[in-house]
Amino acid sequence: MDLKKAKQLSLVLFFFLLPTVVFSQDTLKVKNVEAVLYTNNQAKQPLVVGLGGSEGGNAWTSDYWKKTREQFLAKGYAFLAIGYFGCKGTPKILDQIAIDEVYQAIATAKKYQKVDSNKIAVLGGSRGADLALLLGSYYPDIDLVIGMSASHAVFPGHTQHFTSSCWTFKGKELPFIPVNDQAVPFLMKRDLRGTFTAMMQDSLAEQKALIKVERINGPVLLLSADKDEMIPAVQMGEKMISRLKDSGFKYPFEQVVYQGSHTEPTKHFDKVFAFLESNFLKRR
Repeated sequence: MDLKKAKQLSLVLFFFLLPTVVFSQDTLKVKNVEAVLYTNNQAKQPLVVGLGGSEGGNAWTSDYWKKTREQFLAKGYAFLAIGYFGCKGTPKILDQIAIDEVYQAIATAKKYQKVDSNKIAVLGGSRGADLALLLGSYYPDIDLVIGMSASHAVFPGHTQHFTSSCWTFKGKELPFIPVNDQAVPFLMKRDLRGTFTAMMQDSLAEQKALIKVERINGPVLLLSADKDEMIPAVQMGEKMISRLKDSGFKYPFEQVVYQGSHTEPTKHFDKVFAFLESNFLKRR
């Protein structure tokens, strides 16, 4: 065999022996939720649930997130992509979204034979981060929560009048921080960060609307950006970290602050994978 043919054969064998990710895709039937489950060819896969933000639709099924989604599969996770508004068969806008209906998608995925029902992690960005934290605070079978650009409290739904809550549970609206007089000038200028900062001056409403992160039954990772133009994410994250410290939270938790805007945390999945490796895969 000449040198050229030997090199060609070596190249063929190299690609043939590379590990490949074989996965299947299943659309789950859940009321008012679009849920797509991706699984690899392994048994008992820990489940990671992905939640998009106020852009709507099912972000994690998009081509934009395909590479990251497949990284999860290659690392041995099953991945559940959830769209909770702006999809076919879901609410049209982000308003009064039923947390318990979103959870039903997770409960349905847990029944799949390939999924390890004892290992459930939820991650979300922006409003999806709020939803991830809320799910963790209401459902003890969720073992880990990651919030990218997360709020510490519940805010109004995205209606014209801002008079209803973003979220409901068992048919009741969750308490939320309303748009107050101080926030209106910022809202008129479309200064969202200024709007949220002004709304948080209503300390009584803020206390009632706080997400009870101390009830989460597992580790918590918050990724925030110092120049977030949407929300005061670092300040909100610090409030949650203080709440966890004050409650004697028994699981690992941390906030990582990046330099950048609202979407900056979504560029750091190396930190997400490392946190999952240390606090999720090795747990139990």
